[in-house]
Formats: sequence, structure tokens, C-alpha cells
Amino acid sequence: MAGEPLRLVCSDLEAPPLFRASGGEQDRVGFEPDVGRAVAAAAGRPLVWVFRPWAEMLPSVVSEDGDGVLCGQGITDQRLQVVDFTRPYAVFNESVLVRPDSGIVSAADLSGRRVGAIAGSTNMTLVETFAGAHPVPFSGASDDVFGEMLAALRTGSVDAVVDDDVALVPLADAADLTVAFTVETRNHWGIAVAKHRPQLRAELDQALDGLVNDGSLRGIWERWMPTLPFPF
Repeated sequence: MAGEPLRLVCSDLEAPPLFRASGGEQDRVGFEPDVGRAVAAAAGRPLVWVFRPWAEMLPSVVSEDGDGVLCGQGITDQRLQVVDFTRPYAVFNESVLVRPDSGIVSAADLSGRRVGAIAGSTNMTLVETFAGAHPVPFSGASDDVFGEMLAALRTGSVDAVVDDDVALVPLADAADLTVAFTVETRNHWGIAVAKHRPQLRAELDQALDGLVNDGSLRGIWERWMPTLPFPF
């Protein structure tokens, strides 16, 4: 409802260009924080960020501890059993990150290899399609699951890590890690809302439609991710 705070749930992690860790502060920086601010402004609401670990984000909107989850949520059949989603605000593919000396350049090279991804994520779903790969799930309850996956890859605890292509953009210049290949999964990301709040979903959809139609969403996208094509 216009005037009431819009409480958007997120995790306070370091994952540029999507977002930077804020230490619990409200002035978050990154693509998704800018989308959240634009949506709230279009809806005529002040914005409040509610910080939760990955595994607690969807339950928090079901219990109305927050209004919506704006934090890397791909729209999947599994998640749609729990929550509803707005129209997409982003579309991303998935990449496989490895050490340069791994010899991994294709999905076939993952046979017999340990491949990490966040448990219950679209990335883990992709891992499970790689013939012969050994999935290694990382807990979404962690305060820095992305950092833990990178550390495991660097130390050799896993042979590869799967994440969304946007999450790996900052690693383009890393000497000790490289993207082996990207899979054109075109995962649609939306704002998750509780199923019993259809009016809220409609309000957020209207705000997102306006941001697409007036070019605002494109401007935010190109500010943070100029190397990725705008999907709408």
C-alpha cells in the first residue's frame, strides 16, 4: 500500500555487481539494490532492507517478516510451490568456474569431478545434469556461501563451481580462476512474494512494468552490467 514501507529481503553478502556487503546498513550498492529502490519509488513507498541468510529468505516472506525477496531468486517450479513471483527483472545464464590448470573446458570434462553449487539453487539443478559429475552442495544457511565456494575451488576441495554468469563478472581478471564455459539456461529472476498476497504482487508487477517501459531498468542494468545484454 502506498506510503507504507516496502520490506525487501536480501542477504548481506559480497557479490558484485549484484550487490556489495553493507554490514547491515540500508544504503546498499549494486544492481539489485538499485532495482529495489526504483521499484519502491515507483510504488510510492519508502524502502527497508531485511537481511536474512539465503535459506531463510523465502520463509521470511511467507511469515510476512518481509514483503518480498529481491536477492538472486530464479523463478523455478520448486520455488513456485512455496511463493509467487513478479514478472522478471533480470535474465541470466549459468557459468562453470574452474582453476586454469583443471583441463575442464566442457560439460563432458566434469565426469568424475566434484562440482559445487548452492544447495537447492538453479545452479545445483544444472550441476545434476552433468553426466558423471559429483555434486557438492554448499549450505544456503551460510553468511558467505559464495566466498566459501570460491575458497573450496581455490584449495581443491571442489574441481568446479557453478553460479550465475553475473556473479562471476568480477572474477574476469582473476589469475587463479577462469570460466570454463557458460550454459544458456536463461533463468528468469523475479521478486518472491507470499501466495496469500496477490495485491502486493500486482503492485510490484505494475512498478516493474513501468521501469521497463520508461527505460529505467535498462539504465540500471547498463550501469552495473554493461558487458551483459539487456534481456527485455
